[in-house]
Amino acid sequence: MFHPLAHPMERGWVGRVDGDRVVHLAAQTLQSFFTGGGTAREHAQYPLAEVQLLAPVLHPPSIRLFDDQTSFAFANPAAVHGPGAEIGGDELTLAARIAGVIGAAAGLAAFTILAEWHDPVRRPPKDRDFALGLGPVAVTAAAFDPGACAQIVRVNGVERAREAQDLFDWRAAVSLAAERTRLYPGDVVAGPICGLVEGVTAGSAVEVDVGGIGVLEQRVGA
Repeated sequence: MFHPLAHPMERGWVGRVDGDRVVHLAAQTLQSFFTGGGTAREHAQYPLAEVQLLAPVLHPPSIRLFDDQTSFAFANPAAVHGPGAEIGGDELTLAARIAGVIGAAAGLAAFTILAEWHDPVRRPPKDRDFALGLGPVAVTAAAFDPGACAQIVRVNGVERAREAQDLFDWRAAVSLAAERTRLYPGDVVAGPICGLVEGVTAGSAVEVDVGGIGVLEQRVGA
């Protein structure tokens, strides 16, 4: 999802990143793009430097955060923030994850980055109920191997964590999520934490870097 810098929009448009350009696609949301078979008519093209990337799924039907493929906790779909967002807090903890996005056939259609923010001064579960970073793009599942890359977290340009997400069974996780219920396009299934950084103070710029997806940038503000 994106919007031109000259025409800000909350929801934005569906787009395909093609090198240094973004192609506007004729779909209202990523969910509708998936239900439409993963194809859509192309509209105008925009230089990547002249657009703002948004959360790939602004309002997911559900978000599940897995500790391993046998257990998960629900998270708040209303707490999603996209690239460039300012997350309120004096001193926060960041838990970085790779997240899968469910497609039309209740299977994994794409992968993106999820930044789970925690506020240690709040009691659970409100300590993690206020901010989930998502983005910068969603990469098709056919083009990305979540177990073949490291997830790097930088704070103010300094590397604070580097970890690979291996030994996680995505198929088993999706099967558990779907057990005795229904998965909808746009549902988010996040894998285990791949980088935990504490003491991120107000004014800090944070980057979560995953090869093959890109860099999710956010900032902590008082």
